[in-house]
Amino acid sequence: MQSPAYNTVNPRTTLQVAPAPSAMAPEAPKKKVEWPPAVREYVRRAFDPQNAIPGISQADMQARLKTTIGWFAERNSHDTVHWPTFPLPQELLLEERRAAAMGMPTTAVANGMHPAYMNGSVTHTNQSPPQSKKRNAHEAEESQVEQTQANVPPWRKTNLASRMTFSDGHNEKRQKKNVLADAASKFDQAELDKRRQRFQLGHNGTKTTPPWGSPRKDEDDMPTGPVVGTNENLEKSYFRLTAPPKAETVRPLHVLKKTLAMLVEKWKADKNYNYICNQFKSLRQDLTVQHIKNAFTVKVYEIHARISLEKGDLGEYNQCQTQLKALYALNLGGNPAEFKAYRILYFVYTCNKTDMNDMLAELTLADKSHEWIKHALDVRSSLALGNYHKFFRLYLEAQNMGAYLMDMFVERERLNALANMSRGYVNVTLRFLTDELGFDNDEICREFLETHGAQNVIEDKGDRQYRVRIREAASQFESLRAAAFSKVDIKGQI
Repeated sequence: MQSPAYNTVNPRTTLQVAPAPSAMAPEAPKKKVEWPPAVREYVRRAFDPQNAIPGISQADMQARLKTTIGWFAERNSHDTVHWPTFPLPQELLLEERRAAAMGMPTTAVANGMHPAYMNGSVTHTNQSPPQSKKRNAHEAEESQVEQTQANVPPWRKTNLASRMTFSDGHNEKRQKKNVLADAASKFDQAELDKRRQRFQLGHNGTKTTPPWGSPRKDEDDMPTGPVVGTNENLEKSYFRLTAPPKAETVRPLHVLKKTLAMLVEKWKADKNYNYICNQFKSLRQDLTVQHIKNAFTVKVYEIHARISLEKGDLGEYNQCQTQLKALYALNLGGNPAEFKAYRILYFVYTCNKTDMNDMLAELTLADKSHEWIKHALDVRSSLALGNYHKFFRLYLEAQNMGAYLMDMFVERERLNALANMSRGYVNVTLRFLTDELGFDNDEICREFLETHGAQNVIEDKGDRQYRVRIREAASQFESLRAAAFSKVDIKGQI
């Protein structure tokens, strides 16, 4: 018997909605924490490379940042903090390490309970009582530099349609968001209840001290003014300060001027970079502890930056460039146009779209018309447009120390140009590649191709004439280009 062409169903006998099948109710999503703008700005300043302190890693800074924000979030007191003046996590770490090096307990500065960091209407029930705080020489130096730096402009979020950005270019933004997200998820309501039961926080009237600091009785004994040096030695090795410097170990300004002249002559004669770098760092340290900021200070940082570029030491170069940016803002003289051009080329090297946008927005019409800055801007635009012919012409025309900066990324641009050429040409002469890729002669160009695995596509036509079957090496050049743009080693970021 053939089955009917319909399905039998049982009719409803009631108008009530049938009960839903029993199932475990889904867990309510965690409420998103809306952080105040002041906290977000504090996180941004913590991640700002210009606020980085040598010797304090990014991981240590992030861990302290989470601890700091979480401590106030746990007590729901982040609105009671004056975040614009609250010490950054790297400053808290630096203060702790200094105190530990001198065999003292961690300073109360680190817990941020000074009245200058708190809003006036706060009652400190579960926090340490306010402690007095003096700024040491390093903190005074850093605060003066920070005051010269403008807030992040609104164009930071705009897009730059260029290939100069890596796929992981937004890692820094994600890190900043993760800091707030981790602090919020770590201290949700259920977790807070457990923590209160475990540590008896919040309702027993017990005063607590943040985990990153404790009071110190003798912090008023620390000197706050600049040191006036009395050392007459021209040479002095660099040592990281772990205690306030003594006057007999610091050289005064007139001695430092003689030291600079001596170091310049020794660099020209011996080219001993390890010695010169050590002496320049010691010279810079003596300037810092004496709070000397004048045209001579600018000259010292400029010379050290140029020497560092010549030797490819980006760490020292970036430290000098950071200080120079602040010194130029004080109108102390020097060569700001030269170092603005270096900054542009450095951002091209690191493919740093965000800082490049900020840099472009800071340039005035006078800056853009300057020969060195115009050259750097042309380098950027040639790569953004994929005009490798113009780029290598600019590479050969680079002035001052710009050629050393361009040397750091010219190899990857040559691989990029070869990958593009392999899609448009079947074969070319070696001389054509020499001219297009900015090599000095055919021999150097041929060595470059052989070093990168293209020796099998080079044909010897006799009489020192070579032809390159470039189409056959297309896949090789594509893989080399991808590897070259996959990672940039950034040391001492500006």
